[in-house]
Amino acid sequence: MFTGIIEAMGTLTELRRQGEDVVLTVEAPGLDFSDVKLGDSIATNGVCLTVIALGDKRYSADVSLETLARTGFAQAKVGDRMNLEKALTPSSRLGGHLVSGHVDGMGQVMSRRSSGRAIEYWIKAPADLSRYIAEKGSIAVDGISLTVNAVKGDAFLLTIVPHTAEETTIARWKPGHRVNLEVDQIARYLERLLQGGAGAQAPSSTLTLAKLAQSGFL
Repeated sequence: MFTGIIEAMGTLTELRRQGEDVVLTVEAPGLDFSDVKLGDSIATNGVCLTVIALGDKRYSADVSLETLARTGFAQAKVGDRMNLEKALTPSSRLGGHLVSGHVDGMGQVMSRRSSGRAIEYWIKAPADLSRYIAEKGSIAVDGISLTVNAVKGDAFLLTIVPHTAEETTIARWKPGHRVNLEVDQIARYLERLLQGGAGAQAPSSTLTLAKLAQSGFL
């Protein structure tokens, strides 16, 4: 589990084919490796990866066919910059929102423009994910916890302050750039509850939209 608050940026230094899968290596001089050990998780551009090898300020991880199919790693190349975050600990501050590191799909940058000192981006999401994206809700984009400022159909607006642009890969985004998206987990679970476990033999439930509204969830 992660927060979407990026701890450091790293550089992809190696992509090695291992059968149909890939082993990648990321060099990250700005990341604190003092408490990292084999088997730990590091979110890499929003993808939860398991450390299989450690070197001097670098780590390697396996990338499966499933991950290649769902994320931007299929187009990754040596030299690419990566947003990095180590997994949460019980004493961590939850400064962003709860992020699992399980990417739901790919989005595409539609436009970029300056807004004062900030940068505004419109991102197009896959149609099957757009229903989980709400104005003023949270979304993880390339592992960064961000607030959705507007929604139009399948597209959503991000307003990026200078600090976030400087500490992440966002400043490099241009129209056409593909990004990893992870929608808010609460929205997914809420939908499943409202469906009553469709497709499975779920126990009867008295949960309704009216009751959710009365309780302040809607």
